[in-house]
Amino acid sequence: MTILCVRFQLPPTREADLPRLLGMLEEFTPVVQALPPDGALADLRGAERYFGRNAVELASVIRVRSLALYGVDCVIGAGPGPMLARVALRDAVPGVTCAVPEERDAIAEFLADKPVAALPGVGAATARTLGDYGLDTLGRVAAAPLSTLQRLVGAKAGRELHEKANGIDRGRVVPNAVSRSLATERPFGRDELDPDRHRRALLSAAEEIGARLRALEKVCRTLTLTVRYADRSATTRTRTLTEPTAHSPDLTRAAYGMYEGLGLQRARVRAIALRAEGLDPADQASHQLTFDPVDEKVRLIEEVADRARAKFGPRAVMPGGLGGLAA
Repeated sequence: MTILCVRFQLPPTREADLPRLLGMLEEFTPVVQALPPDGALADLRGAERYFGRNAVELASVIRVRSLALYGVDCVIGAGPGPMLARVALRDAVPGVTCAVPEERDAIAEFLADKPVAALPGVGAATARTLGDYGLDTLGRVAAAPLSTLQRLVGAKAGRELHEKANGIDRGRVVPNAVSRSLATERPFGRDELDPDRHRRALLSAAEEIGARLRALEKVCRTLTLTVRYADRSATTRTRTLTEPTAHSPDLTRAAYGMYEGLGLQRARVRAIALRAEGLDPADQASHQLTFDPVDEKVRLIEEVADRARAKFGPRAVMPGGLGGLAA
């Protein structure tokens, strides 16, 4: 195992700690890829030789350092490649690193009983399509003819799915920096199946992100949606906005679009998070002019609402769709 996938158990209020935690990982290897809002990939090939320890042993040291220096526990998956490490993370628990063996047969055995949705990049809609044809586990997908998968999900996606299900991991860790970003999360008191409550949580999160951006006089270029499920798995989608914005209705439309694209049906959702990334000064952003008087009126109302919230608190003015929603 040479790759670690680390998820720090950071509450939303401590998201600013992620860069420091990434810096801690970089004490072991310079090849660290941030996975906002709370994770990272680390390539330990050089570190294993330098420290004379394997990846699982180094994972234990990383966990101890994270707890000792920052009071943050973490879960860690290890594997021969980034994709396999991320799959292993699903089975990891605090204190125990889940490791995928390096042998080809052992990898196939490890993946065989995993649900299709365990693969990074496989969303609920794709998993449902495959499940309709009895391809509900990675073992069955691996055994299916490539041509069948390509007919079901497309030529390129089918080939990638076939390779991943057979344990072929072509990914690599790409060093990067944490994006300049703002994030917020809406956890549910219990596993929530109601799509209407999912959308209300999205509306609330988009309103908060918009208000925070405007208060900082910033706009964002991309928006990322993360949906966390009852089984501790998560789905993440990112959308580049038509133009940089801090306008809450624009952020809400983008969030709704990503949510609808997941095709969730009776999903047990534990939390929904939004992250605005690629922040730039608002006075340097361009805005497409419109002759629609409604758009201008909405923006003026938004300015007034922001002033009211600044004076009387964040719940002084809220969209009607959030009436009765817990803060």
